Amino acid sequence: MNGKKLIKSWKYPSILLIGIGIANLGEWIYFIALNLIILEMTGSPLGVAALYILKPFAAIFTNIWAGSLIDRLNKRVLMITLNSFRAFFIFILPFLPSLWSIYLVVFIINMASSMYRPTSMTYITKLIPAEQRQRFNSLRSLIDSGGFLLGPAITGMLFLIVTPMFAIFINAIALGLSVLITFLMPNVEKQASRHSAENRFSVGLVKKDWCVVLRFSRDHRYIMFVYFLFSCMMVMATAIDSLEAAFSKEVLHLSNSNYGFLVSIAGAGIIVGSLINSIFTKWLSPSKLIGFGSLFVSVGYLIYAFSSTFFSAAIGFFVLSFSLAFANTGFQTFYQNNIPAGVMGRVGSVYELIEAVLIMIATAIFGAAAQLISIQFAVILGSAAMFALTVMLCIGNLQPSKANYYVTTDIKG
Repeated sequence: MNGKKLIKSWKYPSILLIGIGIANLGEWIYFIALNLIILEMTGSPLGVAALYILKPFAAIFTNIWAGSLIDRLNKRVLMITLNSFRAFFIFILPFLPSLWSIYLVVFIINMASSMYRPTSMTYITKLIPAEQRQRFNSLRSLIDSGGFLLGPAITGMLFLIVTPMFAIFINAIALGLSVLITFLMPNVEKQASRHSAENRFSVGLVKKDWCVVLRFSRDHRYIMFVYFLFSCMMVMATAIDSLEAAFSKEVLHLSNSNYGFLVSIAGAGIIVGSLINSIFTKWLSPSKLIGFGSLFVSVGYLIYAFSSTFFSAAIGFFVLSFSLAFANTGFQTFYQNNIPAGVMGRVGSVYELIEAVLIMIATAIFGAAAQLISIQFAVILGSAAMFALTVMLCIGNLQPSKANYYVTTDIKG
């Protein structure tokens, strides 16, 4: 009987994980193929760098207003719509006549992705019971890390038989399959959205919703303290990662093959971390996952920053990626348990907008520091700043007085 109940309780979470895995593999194929297509069209790394700038720009443009829609629309229907939208625009990418038209469509795709993330997080929170969330998040981390390793490998094999343009279609197909899988998922919002005059989408409604987020942040300062510090850690990680290839070439003097091997070590680290996390998640509290996981992510970056050899850099890569699997699981569980689903779209959208702005600023600062001083100085600076942030985060997570924030409960609303 217990076995039947367990199978029944994991039916929809398992289907959802399959959908996430398929979409994740497709995104890796799309990401690598698009980079190669732009590089071939422009012959310049700057053309590829523009793709990385488009993502935070799209988040800034979209997340100002997206939360107001996300919290008022049916999440399952919105997920289906957004993935169908992305699949269509990815499908037409290879047929576009110019570089600027490709950039425009990629910007539109990134806008849809910016909306999809907080939408899917809200849906997952509503679908997965509180007691299953940490296990689900650990399994999702394992699937994401599998995509990190399998995605580039599958893409490499595809390029032996098809062109990057054709590989783009694979992601469109993967998103199409994800749409079909979402159709199999239950509707977690039984009540239809009310389209009253008060809820009609407008600039006034967006302003009102920003006030809701500000009020929630003021009333729940500890929750947003953890959220903001964790986001800042990810901002620093993104800015440091933007210098990764240059650091490996100019500081570590690695060949292309050795650099590829270094990235594979990071992939192995996150796979091992995710596997251990998924096995022992029952005995790991979200507070320790976030606190110690984040702290050791920054330790890994510090080891990498002060490296002068492949071996020490490899240790740093393994430590940071191994620890990231734990930190992500803890943070996602904390987020789902403490932010009401009714405002999750608005809170997530506003803070992702802030994160996108900080990523652009930090990346520009570190890029300038690398150019004017040295690449290693910029990486050390970023890693030291991240370490200071994660020490504060770890201390904040492990306070006995805050233990109630890490108890597995369902927050209504």
